[in-house]
Amino acid sequence: MQSKKVIVFVGMPGAGKSVCVEYLKKKGLPFAYFGGITLDEIKRRGMEVNEASEKLVREDIRAKEGKGAYAVRIIKQIEDFFEKGEAYVVVDGLYSWTEYKIFKDSFGPNAVIIAIVAPVSVRHERLAKRPVRPLTEAEATARDYAEIENLEKGGPIANADYFLANNDSVKELETDLQELLDGISLIT
Repeated sequence: MQSKKVIVFVGMPGAGKSVCVEYLKKKGLPFAYFGGITLDEIKRRGMEVNEASEKLVREDIRAKEGKGAYAVRIIKQIEDFFEKGEAYVVVDGLYSWTEYKIFKDSFGPNAVIIAIVAPVSVRHERLAKRPVRPLTEAEATARDYAEIENLEKGGPIANADYFLANNDSVKELETDLQELLDGISLIT
C-alpha cells in the first residue's frame, strides 16, 4: 500500500500558497488550513477579522500553547482524513520552525514541504490587490517582519524539500506545481 503523504506549502504572505492549495483542492484532495485556526479563534472571541486581530490571535495561541500549537491542532485534522482513507492531505500555511519539526517528527519523509517563493515587491502587490483582507504596504511589511521574528517562519522555508518560484501568472504556477508533483511521483 502506498504511504500516506502530507503535502505542506510554506512561504511568506502573498507568495502563492493558497493558489497551490486551490489547484489541489480542485483535484479533489482534502486540505487543512493553518489560517483557519486563527480565523475560527477570532470569530470565537467576537473580534473583527483584520491584520491586527490575526496577528494578536496567532501570537496569543502560540504564547499560551507553545510554538507548535498549530501543528498539533492540524495533525489531528490530517489524521482524521487518513482514517477516512485519504492518501494525500494538503496543508496550507505551516509557519514556525517548531511546527516544521513536529511535522517531520510525525510524518517523516511523508511530509513533503514545498516552499512557494516570490520577490517582496510582487508579494506585497498581490496582498494589496487581493479581494479578501487586502493589506497596505505598511501592513504587509509588518506582517512579514512579525512572521519572521515572532513565528520563526524562515526555517521551514529554508529547509523545504522543494521550491517553486511564483513570479508570474497563476497558470504558470499551477503548471510548475504539476510538473513538480509529476517529477516526484505525487498526484498525477
